Amino acid sequence: MKQLPNRGHAAARQRGVTLVIVLLILVVVTLVGVGGARIALLGERSTRYDRDYLIASQAAEAALMDAECDLRGNVQSVNCTSTRNTTITPDNIVIFESGCSSNATRRGLCLPAAESTTVKPIWQTVNFLDDDPATARTVAFGTFTGKTFGAGTAGIQPERPPRYIVEVVPDQQPGQDASKTPKMFRVTAIGFGPRKEVQVVMQIGFRKEKG
Repeated sequence: MKQLPNRGHAAARQRGVTLVIVLLILVVVTLVGVGGARIALLGERSTRYDRDYLIASQAAEAALMDAECDLRGNVQSVNCTSTRNTTITPDNIVIFESGCSSNATRRGLCLPAAESTTVKPIWQTVNFLDDDPATARTVAFGTFTGKTFGAGTAGIQPERPPRYIVEVVPDQQPGQDASKTPKMFRVTAIGFGPRKEVQVVMQIGFRKEKG
């Protein structure tokens, strides 16, 4: 008697193979979904960092402009005013202090560190995060110019106002008598993002004419 093939076992094998294929497809789809989510998350983080960096950069630029007004003094033609009771000129360098001054009227005025490969520049050692009026050696935006700067934890804006220091440095020109070297100013400013951990430091040289 001829034996017929067992159709039940064949169907069961086919269902087993189909289940394996479906599981493999689910695994692939899951991996693709997780990968896409990670890429989207990294893109969002990168965009947010770029935004925070831009905000901190704009804050640092604002501090540089504020420092220029502080150095210029009362000059209506450029809309600058300063409430310092001492005039900052290239000849009046006695008001600058080693390590930067914390005096209320001379705050942020610094003598540069000695040029050396082992000594860090003063702008790398001063604490820009110190905003205590009694100890801070950096100037907060608007301290002497009366200008305002939006900062705080509300909305997308810098967490704290930018700050700056001013160093008096030699303004050596080619062929100039070193004994008669005039002075210029080096301004270093720091701006903060919506999180104070995001920081941008900028620096400019500023020449102020006598008188």
